Amino acid sequence: MLKIEKKLEDETLLVALEGWLDTAAAPELENALRDSLDEVDELVLDFEKLEYIASSGLRVLLYAHKAMLGKGGMKVIHVRDEIQEIFDVTGFTDILNIE
Repeated sequence: MLKIEKKLEDETLLVALEGWLDTAAAPELENALRDSLDEVDELVLDFEKLEYIASSGLRVLLYAHKAMLGKGGMKVIHVRDEIQEIFDVTGFTDILNIE
């Protein structure tokens, strides 16, 4: 199960995720982002409480990354070691701005 918390601060959308970003939850996150990205210049994804990410979740991150190109960009913050390892193995560390 994934909990999605969105917070708009000026032109920045902060999205905090809690739980598992798996095949069942990925469409929910994509819909939540799709409804908001046109209105913002920057997207910040807070992964402090994200425990797991599946390939379908990675696909949503690619979608969001591409949607934010040409704007203020997208960054991922508070990444746990388990998620960072997945980013390292899949090459996402070369694609995403991870802080």
